[in-house]
Amino acid sequence: MKQRIGSAFRSGFSEEPPFFVRAPGRVNLIGEHTDYNDGFVLPMAIDRAIWFALRPRSDRRVRVHSLDFDETLDISLDDLRRGDGRWMKYISGMAWSLQQAGYQLCGWEGVASGNVPVASGLSSSAALELAAARAFSAVSGFDWDAVEMAQLALVAENQWVGVNCGIMDQLISAAGVAGHALLIDCRSLHTRLAPLPAGYQIVVLNSAAPRSLAESAYNLRRSECESAVRKLAAVYPEIQALRDVTPAMLQAEAQRLDAIELKRARHIVTEDERVLLSVEAMEQGDVARLGELMVASHVSLGDDYEVSSLELDTLVELALKTEGVLGARLTGAGFGGCAIALCKTEHAQNAATSIIGRYNEITGLPGEAYVTVASEGASLLIGEESLLT
Repeated sequence: MKQRIGSAFRSGFSEEPPFFVRAPGRVNLIGEHTDYNDGFVLPMAIDRAIWFALRPRSDRRVRVHSLDFDETLDISLDDLRRGDGRWMKYISGMAWSLQQAGYQLCGWEGVASGNVPVASGLSSSAALELAAARAFSAVSGFDWDAVEMAQLALVAENQWVGVNCGIMDQLISAAGVAGHALLIDCRSLHTRLAPLPAGYQIVVLNSAAPRSLAESAYNLRRSECESAVRKLAAVYPEIQALRDVTPAMLQAEAQRLDAIELKRARHIVTEDERVLLSVEAMEQGDVARLGELMVASHVSLGDDYEVSSLELDTLVELALKTEGVLGARLTGAGFGGCAIALCKTEHAQNAATSIIGRYNEITGLPGEAYVTVASEGASLLIGEESLLT
């Protein structure tokens, strides 16, 4: 990827790019829809990323050509508009958020490309936001703070793009660590490394079923959770989010919630527990337990949160029947997108080929699968040197 955008930059600008930046997509091992409920998540940055090759400009314009879409973004930092489409809105939104926070930005120009599948649940949008943040940091000269940049990317996603997501995607893209998943407390933003089990890998299973968070039921799910919190807070005034609700509290006051609110709350409360148990299993090397928790999460996401789909269920069912697979679940917000499987390394590539082959036969969709590894978060490269902090 670096070679591709470097070559395109040299063709367009007749010089070597002074900066490369990259920011990864992610899979979430477990902890879905808990982030905007102030809960716990366990994502890992993957080895697919958004890349920019760029150079500073002397004015306050940003001009970026996407090799993937064959489109060029050309904006003024003094006249940002929400009308930018598709991939462009994430760059303009990041510029807006940074300036709202008081950062003095300089213009830049370059080329962009990536291999994070779009609209697949692997957070291509967060990767694009964090790559843009890294680019602005490089040309504008401000220090890189992964947590703060993730927070500002979240502001861009919520207020500019219009998706009321939590901070998981932005924070793992900003702060991922190679070889590890990252336990994130989405209230305090404290993180803790969780080592991936030795001898096991994650297989990403792309359903090729289209999804769009801004146009889906994502925002509705968030409002249903907030409604449940308001009703439970009448009895437990100390709770601020579903993260504060215990299973005993939910059971005792279940009658206060309508059927939908109860299901949504039950998923969040039990999912937070599953995340913490999963970290414990990883630290103890109990891979079988980790797999069981992944499956339980998928069931809850289907039954209680109702964000799975026929395609995702098919992928998970096929994966669990495949040699070497210990657990599988949808990853991301659902409504289409991707599933993941936890698989023994020696079986991982064959499992990927077998699962997606059978899936494509059953559904007729052009699904794809690949084995991934945990990568580092957003990084700046000057020549061959990588600056992660």
